[in-house]
Amino acid sequence: MTGHRAATKKLLESYRSIPEGAPVRLAKRTSNLFRFRDDAGAPGLDVSGFDQVLSVDPKKRTADVQGMTTYEDLVDATLPYGLMPLVVPQLKTITLGGAVTGLGIESSSFHHGLPHESVIEMEIVTGAGEIVTATRDNEHRGLFYGFPNSYGTLGYALRLKIELQPVKPFVELRHVRFGSAQECAEAIDKLAPDVDFIDGTVFSGDELYLTLGTFADTADHVSDYTGQRIYYRSIQERNVTPRWLDAGTAPTDVLTTHSYLWRWDTDWFWCSRAFGVQNPLVRRAWPAAKKRSDVYRRLVALDKRAQFSSRIDRWRGKPPREDVIQDVEVPVERLPDFLDFFRREIGMSPVWLCPLRAQDKWPLYPLEPGRTYVNVGFWGTVPIPPGRLPEHHNRLIEREVARLDGHKSLYSTAFYTRDDFWRHYDGVTYRQLKEEYDPGGRLLDLYDKTVRGR
Repeated sequence: MTGHRAATKKLLESYRSIPEGAPVRLAKRTSNLFRFRDDAGAPGLDVSGFDQVLSVDPKKRTADVQGMTTYEDLVDATLPYGLMPLVVPQLKTITLGGAVTGLGIESSSFHHGLPHESVIEMEIVTGAGEIVTATRDNEHRGLFYGFPNSYGTLGYALRLKIELQPVKPFVELRHVRFGSAQECAEAIDKLAPDVDFIDGTVFSGDELYLTLGTFADTADHVSDYTGQRIYYRSIQERNVTPRWLDAGTAPTDVLTTHSYLWRWDTDWFWCSRAFGVQNPLVRRAWPAAKKRSDVYRRLVALDKRAQFSSRIDRWRGKPPREDVIQDVEVPVERLPDFLDFFRREIGMSPVWLCPLRAQDKWPLYPLEPGRTYVNVGFWGTVPIPPGRLPEHHNRLIEREVARLDGHKSLYSTAFYTRDDFWRHYDGVTYRQLKEEYDPGGRLLDLYDKTVRGR
């Protein structure tokens, strides 16, 4: 904590050095956002001293963690104790503070909700430049509940105390195939309560999988998807149908717990194929240490700046393409409707599914506690039809998600009108918190940051 207090002092000095009227932003090396923006031209907030796991209490199953700590480092600190965070988002460089203020999700979310629901207390530097500690029941409880989905517009988490859960060395997987979205949706509530993890992959309208993960003490063999083999392709190769699934069904695959947590990172789900990394020859030549999500994300950022892909498409006479990089939540009973819409209007595959149940009410992302939702994740590009707006498909998705009583994450592009945005994300509560914790408007407004791209 001595180092943490010194870092806090340095951070406040950094805050005060930012010119009046200049936006306050983090100076950080990595990002998992897909809202690319120009350099602000002002120095960022120095958070270099906030990337450590301060302590792990194996008896209480808690950890004190600084806000800029990546989940990769957090998992490395907790697994030796036989513990892990209740929810570990799927990409290694997502930070704990980022997952809490910007939402995160993974295959344990059916049981444990979203990462912010395992937070016991947060130490936050507010827009007013003050350090406060927020819990569920102290004088800053409003900030505690309003912090998730605020994306750094109310403050930044410097330290968080979180709950941990016990783990076993291995995770047994059963990839269960379904022939329709309706069958898949109906199976989620039946299968999820009996397993430790559940997520899904959609390859087509009649090829959908739920992957059921269960902790295990021993394993005869384990798979490795960090080399030539590719995890998402194994789902199609190692599966059972529902009629062959019962309590005694042997696992179709087994991973170490560490490998399971990062099974998606090596190939950025399936997005590494855009860089040729799934070509066997390229894959052998590509350094193992560079098969990871932050490397691919930096390549995308470089392409955005230099416009390599768009120039090549123009040279080849191809239509311009629209980035469709989103995660949305829809109620499980509306999942077939959304997937039918998505297949018809967007036509992108594969698609990721992640069932979740919120444990509490969080005003800026108002999921109904105890109700089953399914996160649908899709990341790629599609050609823009002639005569359509550059954001044609993203606007279609926003309207459909709203029609189905769902919600959309804000880590990527958004196109809501101001009135629609605040109706979806509780503008009344947000304005109250903004007035209390950032009265001078030093931090960006949530709408300006996530929709207007400031």
